[in-house]
Amino acid sequence: MTAGIRITWTLGAHGWADCVVEDHQATAELTASHISNAPEAFLTAVARLVAGETEARAQFEAEPTAYRRVFYREAADVWIRLLELRRGSDHDIRGTEIWSAQLPIDTLARAVIRCFDEVVRTYGESGYRGKWGEHFPRTELEALRRLWHAHRYDDGP
Repeated sequence: MTAGIRITWTLGAHGWADCVVEDHQATAELTASHISNAPEAFLTAVARLVAGETEARAQFEAEPTAYRRVFYREAADVWIRLLELRRGSDHDIRGTEIWSAQLPIDTLARAVIRCFDEVVRTYGESGYRGKWGEHFPRTELEALRRLWHAHRYDDGP
């Protein structure tokens, strides 16, 4: 587990993925459908945080349930809330918090990069497209990796 957090993305039936987020205190399991750009939104949200933005969001649609990651950054730390919502259009306040953590932005970026590096190692880009129904988010993953390296965080994945 990367310094306190591990994220896995496992492709299931065509167009579906399971994502597990765990730390030393809790584990949350969520489902994502390819009807939204869940992997791209997640990678982009983390890249925005690495670049210095103080708030970002990423949502996974599970038809009709949705899972929303809400990120708040302060200095080198980020607070993450994972909400389960009955409908994707619901306001955060209507969601149930199923996992939360505060950790260094470096730890989050490393965990996300490692997660998607493992996805491409497991499925390959064409296998990913065949199971997920969309292209592997190579552009977003490499953008996050470049930003992470540019900000000179510790030795990386």
